[in-house]
Parts: sequence; C-alpha cells; structure tokens
Amino acid sequence: MIGIFKQKNPGNLLVLLVYALALKFYMFLDPVIPEIRVEDGFLYKIIVRKLLDWSGSSAMIFPILTFILLFTQAAHLNRVMNNQRLMPRSNFLPGMSYILITSFFTEWSVFSAPLLVNSLLLLVWSMMTGLYNSNHPKSLVFNIGLLVGLSSFIFFPALAFILLVFFAMLVTRPFHFTEWLIAIFGIVTPYYFLFIGLFLFDGWDPAIYLPNISFSMVEFLPSLWLIASVSLLVIPFLIGGYYVQDNLSKMLIQIRKSWSLLLFYVLVSTVVPFINTSESFSNWILCAVPFAAFHACAYFYPRRGLVPLILHWLGVALVVTLNYFI
Repeated sequence: MIGIFKQKNPGNLLVLLVYALALKFYMFLDPVIPEIRVEDGFLYKIIVRKLLDWSGSSAMIFPILTFILLFTQAAHLNRVMNNQRLMPRSNFLPGMSYILITSFFTEWSVFSAPLLVNSLLLLVWSMMTGLYNSNHPKSLVFNIGLLVGLSSFIFFPALAFILLVFFAMLVTRPFHFTEWLIAIFGIVTPYYFLFIGLFLFDGWDPAIYLPNISFSMVEFLPSLWLIASVSLLVIPFLIGGYYVQDNLSKMLIQIRKSWSLLLFYVLVSTVVPFINTSESFSNWILCAVPFAAFHACAYFYPRRGLVPLILHWLGVALVVTLNYFI
C-alpha cells in the first residue's frame, strides 16, 4: 500500500478514496447526531440546527458530511505538500497518513466544530506557505487573518491560531508594521461585522458570541487501546521529524520555513485542547494536519521499507479492531 501511494499517479486519488471508504465505513453503520458543546462557536450551532432541520433530524447526513470533509482535507493537504515540494518528489503519502491517523480515535470521525475548522486552517496554512514569495503579501495576510477570525465563529478556541499567524509573518517575511496591522484587521473584521449586525438589529448581547476562556488539564481514563493509538500517532511523527531534520540542509529556504510552520502548527494545536477543556478527543483533531505531514515523511524517507510497512499495517489493524470489533 505504501509503495502505491509513494508514486505520483493521478489514479491514486481514486485509490485514496477506496482506502478512506475501507477505513471509515464504520461511520455509516452507526450514525450519530453531534453534541453541541460550550466551546463550540455560534456559527457551528447554527449549522448543526440547520442540518437537522433539512434532514428531518436524520443522523445519516452527519457521517456523509464527515467523510466528505475528511477526504477533501486529505486531498488538500496532499496537494499543498506536493505543490510546495515539501518532499523530494510528489506522492500521495500525506493524504494516506491523514486518513489513517484520523481513524485512530472515534471522535475524529464524528462531525464536530474542530473538524470543520480543520478545513479552514488547512487553507490558512497553504496561504502561509506562499507568503515568502508573494507579490501581494498584504492581501494574503489579510485573508489569513480573516480565516482565523472566522474559524473562531465555528470553534472559539481556534483563536489561539493567531499565534501561528504572527509566527508565520515573523519567519517568512521581513518585519513591516503595516503587514502586522493588516493581519490584526483581518482577524477582527468578522467580529466587527458581527457586532455591527447586532447593534443594527437590536440584538446587542456580545457575551453570547464571546464564551468565557478557561485553561485546565485534560483527564482521560487510560486503556490499552488509548496507549496503542497514541503510540502509533507519536512514533511515526518522531521518525518523520528525524528525517525532516536530517534532510533540512538539502531543502530550499522556502521549504525549510514551511516545515518550521508545520512544527509550530503542532505546538499550537496541542495547546488548543486545554482551552475550555472537553473530556473527549474531538478537539485534538486539530493536530491531525501537521502530524500527517510528518507521518508521510516517516513512510517516504526510510530506504528499507520494513519499518514503514510495519507501522502502517499496525495502524490499519488498530483501526479495524477498534472500529469493527470492539
């Protein structure tokens, strides 16, 4: 399977779809209506209610949308990494890795606010990779800030990715005060129009749209399956990180900066679940994008294919066991 996805074959997109259906089919066997949580943004709550109204409160619409989101995110991640040449040659390993790791936890295959936000953050990151050589950096910076601001309407803790915006500007651009100011304007623009709308239509109650922020430790009941899932998430990430570091000197400056952004993406996405803490793993799906990028390197770089092969099939076996037999 790894050998197939290592090749740059347009037909591999269809293979990726079959791969995703095989690993994600369990979603359709027991569809669930997503829960609305405190940390979810008001826009996400509106989306869920509208979907329930349109579907007649049928739960089947949610696994369908979830699968579409996961597959398009995998394909988008794959396209960006190939276009930016983050690996020596184009392949479909990033998409494969994303589909696989999002199957390690059942919460990552359920319709949720963080899952929706992942699509926006993928777009944000793809824009950030183009900042270095952009001929119109101000418009690009504004759009990046705008998307991060909109993300908080879906999942309020996503505002933490403001840190990623500023880090991207620090790494990819020489300092220009106007560009940083434009980024801030982009972030606050959605809130500006929101508050204007509230004021004009006599619905002024901004506290509804600005949830309280709290930080606390995440508590989970340890289990053998949880340890196995976390291990298969972390070990390929560390292996991929080693190979990225080992090949860093061979990369162009722009590619190095893109990998730096991905590493900082990991740091921010691992902080977000501690904001307005949830007891489920759903908020941790924000880590899936950068983790999948490093997993792809763990499958791509080793000269001997035995270790990547073992890691991949252990992951597949874990997914099948967890989702079809437990």
